[in-house]
Formats: sequence, C-alpha cells, structure tokens
Amino acid sequence: MAKGKDVRVRVILECTSCVRNGVNKESPGISRYITQKNRHNTPSRLELRKFCPYCYKHTIHGEIKK
Repeated sequence: MAKGKDVRVRVILECTSCVRNGVNKESPGISRYITQKNRHNTPSRLELRKFCPYCYKHTIHGEIKK
C-alpha cells in the first residue's frame, strides 16, 4: 500500500531573534529544533517558545520550510 499524505509531519523550528538579527559576532549560530505537528489540527505555521543557546534566553521559534 502506498503512503498518502501523512497526518503527522516533521517540522523544523528556527529561532526568530537570531534570524532577525543575522548571524553576527555575538551569535555564533542559529538555534533549530525538530518536532512533529498534526497537519489537520494545526494547518498554519507552528510557533513555540524554546530556549536558544546562542541568545541565552527563551525566544519564539517559528516553523521554516525544509
């Protein structure tokens, strides 16, 4: 049987404050998390507050394209 569109999909969350400020001397990288979401319950882009080790604080991490 062929797999159709899965209900649960893997998404990548990226720190919005690191991306907005750009990768500069203060921030050596961009924080990213991998998680899953239910496509039917959450059709819009996912945003969660996660800890960013480069900003040293909890920031909003938004879903990005693969």
